[in-house]
This record gives sequence, C-alpha cells and structure tokens, in this order.
Amino acid sequence: MDIKLVIQDIKDLAEPLLEANGMELVDIEFRTEASGWILRLFIDKPEGINIDDCVFISRQLGDILDVEDNIPVSYSLEVSSPGLNRPLVKLADFERFKGRTGKIRMSSDIDGRKNFKGILHGINGEKVIIKVDNEIMELPFSHIEKARLVAEV
Repeated sequence: MDIKLVIQDIKDLAEPLLEANGMELVDIEFRTEASGWILRLFIDKPEGINIDDCVFISRQLGDILDVEDNIPVSYSLEVSSPGLNRPLVKLADFERFKGRTGKIRMSSDIDGRKNFKGILHGINGEKVIIKVDNEIMELPFSHIEKARLVAEV
C-alpha cells in the first residue's frame, strides 16, 4: 500500500466537501498506532472549528469513503481542529499567519542548521521569510520538512 497515494485520494475526496462547507483541509495523517490504522484529518475555517463541524465532516466524509472503498485496510477516522500548534503545510499558510511565531524544520542544512524558530514574515516567491534572532531569513519552501505555529500563551 502506497500511503502517499492513499492520502492523495482522501485529499481529493475531502477538499470539495470541506470547501462546500466553508472549511479548509489543513493536513492529513494516515498511520498505524497502538489501536491500528488511524486516518486523521485536521480542518479549519476562519472563525475556528467546533465539535459540531468535526462531527458533521466525519459523518459526511465517512460515508464518502465507505462508498469509494479505496483504503485497503481497516482504519479509524478522526476529524479535528489543527489546534494551537497548527501545522503550516501550504505556502499560503506562511503568508496567512504573518506576525505569528513559527517553528520550521528543514530537510537540509541552511547556514549550518535545520531548525528555525521565529516570527513569520510571509513569503517571497517560493521562499518563506522568517525573523530568527533579529535576522531575516529566506527558507526555500521546497526544503521544509515540517512547520507549525507555536502556541502563544
């Protein structure tokens, strides 16, 4: 089973449903845990996600996935908000959350390091602009391994 293909299939089914309901797909996880395979979708909307949104999307998407039957293993479906440490997955996320603190892990070294934490300053083409230790840095989006917001308390 190619997990990347399964995730792409799920994304292709979930995005139209979410967009029709004023929501966006933030991220998808499909992995094994102690209880078995978990399909976890993180969804959001401008005013935030509540439990009713998660239940609604879970039921609707669950029905769609049952009909499509394109996941070759038994799994549990979970739908939730991205939380305070929201993943930054799309280039546009870095623009949208300008001014917030973010943590970015790169797939290769930049100036001798892979991890960056600082204030997001948006994007410049295909690069993410972040202020780290009073220095403005441009990180290639294509080399970002993982990125998320840092909860502001």
